[in-house]
Amino acid sequence: MKHIIIGGVAGGATAAARIRRADEEAEIVLLEKGKYISYANCGLPYYIGGAIAEREKLFLQTPASFGGRFNIDVRIENEAVGIDTAAKSVEVRRADGSTYTESYDKLLLSPGASPVRPPLKGIDSEGIFTLRNVDDTDRIKNYITTRTVASAVVVGAGFIGLEMAENLHRAGAGVSIVEMGNQVMAPVDFSIASHVHQHLLQKGVHLYLEQSVERFEKRDDKIEVFFTSGKSIATDLVILSIGVRPETALAKAAGLRIGETGGIWVDDYLQTSAADVYAVGDAIEFPHPLTGKPWLNYLANPANRQGRIVADNMVFGNTTRYEGAIGTSIAKVFDMTVASTGLAAKRLKQFGIPYASSTTHSASHAGYYPDALPLTLKLTFDPASGKLYGGQCVGYDGADKRIDQIALLIKQGGTVYDLIKVEHAYAPPFSSAKDPIAIAGYVAGNIISGAMPVATWRQMAEADRCDTLFLDVRTREEHAFGAIPGSVNIPLDELRGRIGELPRDKEIYIYCAVGLRGYLALKILTGHGFTRVKNLSGGYKTYATATAPIENKTATIRTNGKTDTQHTGERIKTLKIDACGLQCPGPVMKIKQAIDSIGEGERIEMVATDAGFSRDAQAWCNTTGNILISNSEEKGKYTVVIEKGSPQACRTATSCDGKAKTLIMFSDDLDKALATFVLANGAAATGQKVSIFFTFWGLNVIKKVAKPKVKKDIFGRMFGMMLPSSSLKLHLSKMSMLGIGDRMMRHIMKRKGIDSLESLRQQAIDNGVEFIACQMSMDVMGVKREELLDEATVGGVATYMERAEGANVNLFV
Repeated sequence: MKHIIIGGVAGGATAAARIRRADEEAEIVLLEKGKYISYANCGLPYYIGGAIAEREKLFLQTPASFGGRFNIDVRIENEAVGIDTAAKSVEVRRADGSTYTESYDKLLLSPGASPVRPPLKGIDSEGIFTLRNVDDTDRIKNYITTRTVASAVVVGAGFIGLEMAENLHRAGAGVSIVEMGNQVMAPVDFSIASHVHQHLLQKGVHLYLEQSVERFEKRDDKIEVFFTSGKSIATDLVILSIGVRPETALAKAAGLRIGETGGIWVDDYLQTSAADVYAVGDAIEFPHPLTGKPWLNYLANPANRQGRIVADNMVFGNTTRYEGAIGTSIAKVFDMTVASTGLAAKRLKQFGIPYASSTTHSASHAGYYPDALPLTLKLTFDPASGKLYGGQCVGYDGADKRIDQIALLIKQGGTVYDLIKVEHAYAPPFSSAKDPIAIAGYVAGNIISGAMPVATWRQMAEADRCDTLFLDVRTREEHAFGAIPGSVNIPLDELRGRIGELPRDKEIYIYCAVGLRGYLALKILTGHGFTRVKNLSGGYKTYATATAPIENKTATIRTNGKTDTQHTGERIKTLKIDACGLQCPGPVMKIKQAIDSIGEGERIEMVATDAGFSRDAQAWCNTTGNILISNSEEKGKYTVVIEKGSPQACRTATSCDGKAKTLIMFSDDLDKALATFVLANGAAATGQKVSIFFTFWGLNVIKKVAKPKVKKDIFGRMFGMMLPSSSLKLHLSKMSMLGIGDRMMRHIMKRKGIDSLESLRQQAIDNGVEFIACQMSMDVMGVKREELLDEATVGGVATYMERAEGANVNLFV
């Protein structure tokens, strides 16, 4: 029996070795168009970044060693260029261009996939690379070792893109990631990806989400990357990680059936539409076990399994069926691990499959044992039967084993109740008595039974505030550290005595830090006759992470005019606190107690595993008069150094110089808006910090011209019809004359060379003027964040008061 295998690496090489083990007498020919037949494809980024120091470690087998061990005729740099399925022959082209024909009894196609390289202007410029094989790796490695690569842009935020971002950062480059979608890592839901967003920002990586690349231009030693939005980045190196597509040209030319997703069609035995011709790996499509619909799965583990199965079918006949893959994947992103399996919520929604979801936050092992790190787990499941559809996990330790357990249950048709039955190995360094997947199972069971009605973070963000009360049952200290705008704070332990303060004619959305106290509060309220009550799934931690802005700013160290210890040698008394593994409100209470225990000018250094604590530290210091000295992260541990200030201490970076300016843009009159930006630009031009707070009608001044579609209630839609759609529709406060005066004003300004309102507004942005949109006004008028300029941030009264306290001029326009 003669077997020809086209393509090595995962599927092809695995099948070749398995055929030999099954049949010692078989003739096996392995054709590979490249120079390598067995290498660690997934290790390529880590060699570029230096984590894998020796290139030779990437090669699992050389063509000579593989051929010798398994008695296989390995022919590298021999490319299959044609297949005649009737004659059962393959036309092969050698490296020198000559061709020959090889016959077969059984043929296996393992051609893989090729990187997507769109026809963008300048894409073939020097310094722009894709990464798919060893040759690509060698080119990139040579480029960064023979040149000074101080900056790099990664286009695409999938697995390879994120791994390359980390490794280029490791190699010393400042990294920017450009992604067309609104999140990194498309297989996971936004709420899980948002943890990765914040981690990347913490590491100094710049994120440009919802940005498409339009073209590249080579300028001296730099590459200018232009976005369709008009923005651009200058860089030394570009990595294209836009995606891959199956290599099907050979199969198409041979007349093999191509499936609806563009991959090679195969049956349950991995046989193509032609007799005795099989296919495996990235090039094939196969039905998803959960949806029954064909899909493309570019992962090494399924390719290896397919290689083993197809080898048995080629040797023994079609006896072994392939069960299909559910897409179990994992990635290391700096210190963080992200893993997923099965179907995410957005995919279930896309397929029209009814589902429910749960989000839980646990520690990777017992909290009292050192280095217990946070672990976030999201499940999707059938809302009636509890059948598991998918799982996603993000954290610093233990994400892999939880996803592996969930993946096995999904492939065996398991339910959320099976998560509770898993008998996991327990000792404090490895887990808790109730493992994170057991906790996830209990929570999911409560959602199915109706014991805990839940609201998602999106439902919270889009809720009608006129008919909804947000109830924060955390401690006062936690609430002060950060809360959902407009929420009412009644700590859980006070709730029974204050139930009379809650309305019975409104929906009540309860939240705590991670969901447990919210569940207890929900049971208290339902026990007292409240019927319209829901608990926020995943608590404030999920909401705050999912709604946190993407701010590409380098972390600053505030010293309030003081010289730090490293310059003077003077030792400042510092109290060190270990809050690692503490669940909320532990870290917040620790920091409050520590600050109260030290004197003014002394410091605390607190190490915690709560990312939210680190993110909100600056805001807490601003509002309490304390001074944030430093804020750093390493391997899931956040170290914050805070110096105790006086209650009257300056609360913003500019408040000590007394030169900050604050303006309230209440009006949407064209002339008043013009005056506001003229004043703001004048102040900013002299180096002064300027903040403009846009409230009520003033929000119309910073609306986008081209706005995305957003979901609104009836009042929001009515306001939308009555209000100006953008600054181009603003009217003069006097002499508007049904719009004639407005057009006349713009015409005269243009004739006299005076900047338009939109130009003045952009100048203000370029000059660093801070735009703050009033959250309460947005809620009342039904204005969504997506409708406003990207440069605007959202804040409330506390945000304005903080700016105003540090300003010597406050204007109301």
